[in-house]
Amino acid sequence: MAEGTLLVLVGPAGAGKTTLAHVLQTRTPGRRAFSVSHTTRPMRPKEIDGKDYYFVDRPAFETLRDAGGFAEWAEVHGNLYGTSRAEIARLLGDGNTALFDIDIVGAHNLWRLYPEQVRLAFLLPPTWQVLVDRLLNRGTETLEIVRRRLRTARLELHAVCDSPAPWHVVVNDDLQVAADHLEALLAVPPPPAENPRAHPAVLAFLRDAEADPRAA
Repeated sequence: MAEGTLLVLVGPAGAGKTTLAHVLQTRTPGRRAFSVSHTTRPMRPKEIDGKDYYFVDRPAFETLRDAGGFAEWAEVHGNLYGTSRAEIARLLGDGNTALFDIDIVGAHNLWRLYPEQVRLAFLLPPTWQVLVDRLLNRGTETLEIVRRRLRTARLELHAVCDSPAPWHVVVNDDLQVAADHLEALLAVPPPPAENPRAHPAVLAFLRDAEADPRAA
């Protein structure tokens, strides 16, 4: 497989992962693309097979999984999601950058499989309150779903702090500044990894998350 880079974006819903990925794509058209995951969940209106996801039934997913066809996979709320090795090979075949929006378990799995090519970025909103406001203002999710997302954000940030992997924390306060930070991660060699527990934004975020009963 030709050399390329896997830029893995992890962070809470509302951190701006998709928006930042699109900014990066516009900077070098045709050289960066989202990885398309397989899923067993039903297709939603306006979604396109092969663009939003590869939609498959559970037996087909499990057959590919059992054959070692996934670089990472997980079951979320009863549905299976996974990144196939073939998809990664397709994206990196010409030395392109593959963009991933996945959870922390999947990120660690990709890092273990492609340690020289993976760049791990944990995205945060400017503050915990900004995250809460963004989720509440969507108006499309129940309070229980919001609570679940806040709880997941707290747990994932703890996991990043305890992780042996080389993480970089990116605070999405200014969109272009955050995109520049991600751009720097694609340099050869990349900047040295950070200690998330020593990052001021992480410390403030965790302090407020621990104090918020909705994230318990």
